[in-house]
Amino acid sequence: MLLWLDGAHDAPTNMARDAELLERAASGALDGPVLRLFAFDPPGITLGRAQDPARELHLAALERARVRWAIRPTGGRAIWHEDEWTFSLVTVLGTGGWADSASAAYERTGRLLAGAFQRLGVPARLAPGSPRGVGAPRARDGAAPPCFASTARHELLLEGRKLAGIAQRVSCGALLQQGSLLLGEAHMRLAEFVPAADREQRRRELGDAAAVAGPWLGGDRSLARLADAIASVLPGVRWGVPAGQALA
Repeated sequence: MLLWLDGAHDAPTNMARDAELLERAASGALDGPVLRLFAFDPPGITLGRAQDPARELHLAALERARVRWAIRPTGGRAIWHEDEWTFSLVTVLGTGGWADSASAAYERTGRLLAGAFQRLGVPARLAPGSPRGVGAPRARDGAAPPCFASTARHELLLEGRKLAGIAQRVSCGALLQQGSLLLGEAHMRLAEFVPAADREQRRRELGDAAAVAGPWLGGDRSLARLADAIASVLPGVRWGVPAGQALA
């Protein structure tokens, strides 16, 4: 496993980086699994690839506030990215990869993250939810519930509430996982940029369902701290940038 501490970028750049990694893995251009740790600067929003931005977001409000947003290569629902640790994991499935199947990879990643959080003193655990996930990415009327309003099996819980949201996609035998690990309450800002009729409900859902790790972490919320914790529970991890990776 190559651990890439990639720093902070805007939403379109982060999603383009992950899309490129998935394409490179599918073409056989990556030398083993890559775990990319990153952040969003400026803060922004991502949507699942099956979601309709015009239905899920108040696009005029986003434009006025100059908030950057992007569509994820993976599925899932809307997320506001700020005050979080964010990761992507790209691998082939099968021999030489992270796992033999997408479901096994999902569980292995969840266990890795739970172990890393526990090393940091955060009592995270795997969710026992349904293997079918959280359901369709959009509601019949209006915007769909946000990512952190419901939990799927092998996502992370903290004191019974959702700490991490993970979505994934398989393409040509390669797997991309993308996940957000909440540190503070900034994810609540998503409710400011959904259609007006949905805002109060989204605030309630996010407030009731999501958990944050910040109170257990103290003042150091750096990506390097997460990277160190992951390396401590994952034997053989290497640090670096994937060979041939475009960084512009």
